[in-house]
Amino acid sequence: KKWRLVCYAKRQLGSRRAAMVFQQLDEDDLPTSCTTIEEVGSTGVGALTVAFLILVVSTIVFLMKANSSGEQRKYYYLSTYICGFAALAYFAMLSGQGWTAIAGCRQFFYARYVDMAITEPLIILNLGLIAGAEGSLIAAIIGADVIMVVSAYLGAVSVVTTVKWFWFLIALAALFGVIVHFAQVFKTAADSKGPEIAALYGKAAWLSILVWICYPVVWLFSEGFASFSVSFEVVAYTIMDIISKCVFSFMIVSAHDSLGQPAQATTQSREYV
Repeated sequence: KKWRLVCYAKRQLGSRRAAMVFQQLDEDDLPTSCTTIEEVGSTGVGALTVAFLILVVSTIVFLMKANSSGEQRKYYYLSTYICGFAALAYFAMLSGQGWTAIAGCRQFFYARYVDMAITEPLIILNLGLIAGAEGSLIAAIIGADVIMVVSAYLGAVSVVTTVKWFWFLIALAALFGVIVHFAQVFKTAADSKGPEIAALYGKAAWLSILVWICYPVVWLFSEGFASFSVSFEVVAYTIMDIISKCVFSFMIVSAHDSLGQPAQATTQSREYV
């Protein structure tokens, strides 16, 4: 009986110690309650306002042009949705919606990730259509991009530091796959469609590559290390969004004649034969 009592006491003591250890781990992982939150300042609000207006005007321009275009209509519609969805996200951020507080008592705009999850696949689709790539290949790259956006979001909201950087590495790996396809696979398909399409694709693709590389850099010093202020983060993301969405879209639709030329050339050759 004494031996049983001793064993029972040891088991109870061990379970209590284990409970204390797990409780300590939980307390270390959970963020402390925020008395104050670092929010976006006047500079960031100004950047959100300017970006919203630019995106709205761009959306209207592309939509009006889409109704009067022929073969190029699909590119105008894609540009309309790219800028339109981004405008909705910026309106949400500007009106005080689409954000939450993350570790470090910092304002985090998750509406931006909703925007990226929608507009970046549309940008990839736009590039794929210009290059004449296969639908299955375009879908594969879109899948990699979605993995990148979701991983970056999960890394931003992660409380445990090791988990945060694990998600960041996954996002970098997915981004690397997207860039490789932009620079090699899509480019090969675009080169086969003639010099004008190849030149157009080269400009649009490299613009996207250079800007998309900047996104993880800003993430590293904002959601990652929290070195940038929220306002500086918002301004940096806003500049990149305007370039990767508005400038990209205007670059595509400005080559109106080149986008319609392959179909016209094919029709003429068939009529000649």
